[in-house]
Parts: sequence; C-alpha cells; structure tokens
Amino acid sequence: MDYDGDEDRLTTAEQLAAHDPCAAAAACLAIACDAGVGDEVRLSAAELLPALDPHAGAQACLAIACDDGVGDEVRLSAAELLPPLDPHAAAQACLAIASDDGVGDEVRLSAAELLSAAVAR
Repeated sequence: MDYDGDEDRLTTAEQLAAHDPCAAAAACLAIACDAGVGDEVRLSAAELLPALDPHAGAQACLAIACDDGVGDEVRLSAAELLPPLDPHAAAQACLAIASDDGVGDEVRLSAAELLSAAVAR
C-alpha cells in the first residue's frame, strides 16, 4: 500500500469536488472500492461521497463494510453511514459484519444493533 499516493489521490478528489462534482464522485468511488488503498483512506473517500452522489456513497460504504480485508471498526463505520443513503444496503452491510466470525464480538454486536435499527425504520 502506498499511503502517500493514496492520500494524494484523496486530496485530488477533494479539490476536484469544487470544480467537477461528478468527476470527484467517480474518483472517490474508485478510491473507496480499491482494496489496495489503506482502510482509513477508503473510508474518508466514502465519507465524501454522500454530498456528491448518494448512490455512489451507498456503493462505496457497502463495498467497505462487506470487505473482510478491512479492519472491523472501519467496516462498522462504513455501515453506520448507510442507513440514510440506502436502508437495504445498510441491512446487507450489517448482516455481513454481524455474521462474520472473523470480526470481534463487540463490533458484531454493534452491527446487529444497527441492523435492528435499520429494519425498524
């Protein structure tokens, strides 16, 4: 992982948002869905997306939340961004985390609670 390069890509996408939101959304989605990019940078890119393109934001968050190569807390953070964007995707993400035996118990419980809240909406 090239963290400097990853950060540079994110900075460029952030700067692009003011001039070309569609291009910025595409860049952020590419970063967020790139398994070769550091977890925190992927999450940061996903956090930028809802303001640019809510559908792309949901795609990015779902990709991160369902990626078992991503750290538990980052996966949960991505899932927590989903309910206002796409409740169905939020349920998918929470289910993926809650049913993953490789995820810590506390994070699995939090995902299950988030799933319960998403279903109740």
